Amino acid sequence: MDKATVGGLVAGAALLIIAIAIAPGSSFAAFIDYPSFLVVVGGAMAAVGIAFPMKNVLSAPKVILKVFFPKVPQLAPVIAQLVEFAELARRDGILALEAKTAEIDDAFILLGIQMAVDGTDAELMEGILQSEIDALAKRHKDGKAISDSMGRYAPAFGMIGTLMGLIIMLGNMDDPEAIGPGMAVALITTLYGAIVSNMFFLPFSDKMQFYSKAELQVREVIKRGILSIQDGDNPRVLEQKLQTFLPLSERKTDEK
Repeated sequence: MDKATVGGLVAGAALLIIAIAIAPGSSFAAFIDYPSFLVVVGGAMAAVGIAFPMKNVLSAPKVILKVFFPKVPQLAPVIAQLVEFAELARRDGILALEAKTAEIDDAFILLGIQMAVDGTDAELMEGILQSEIDALAKRHKDGKAISDSMGRYAPAFGMIGTLMGLIIMLGNMDDPEAIGPGMAVALITTLYGAIVSNMFFLPFSDKMQFYSKAELQVREVIKRGILSIQDGDNPRVLEQKLQTFLPLSERKTDEK
């Protein structure tokens, strides 16, 4: 589980609750309005349904779960595995890697190693691996687009809800005592829209982008590593090239 995501949500919610609790004359009941919540969240979801195909909309919950449970391979172990394969290929020949395929969990590494063992042309192999990377980037982009849209639509529906509340309030101007509460309820939808957008969906979108970049970087390292193995590069040279993708602190740790 991503502790930063959970911690950020808990901290944000706690700050809002504390601010309401310590504000003079405020009450939690004043910030609860179910019709306003329905307008903001329901309206944003309806707009997303209009903007995207049903397949993408139905997959949105699964995509958002990746913010909490990311599955990005760690770069250092991947580099170590590629260096191990390079040493085996240099010592026993590239066909010796076929015995290692059963131990490979990453489908992308497995694809590359199988093509290398089969003697696939380097240019063709690079093209296939790059196509896999591009397809992954597109899937990430499509998943992120829904969160981006929810982040845009929620404040807009918050404003729509506010206008609806003002219209209802103005329709009851003959009761002066209802004006204050009516105005408060009208403004709550704007508040809901801002919270839903800036505390949930826009941060979710940024976190998805972060993990997408990390996963694409791992795929790029794998592609370069497998092409180097096929070219017969020295394992030490391969390790040095791939470790340039690691932070300097991690490279120092690996060298010790």
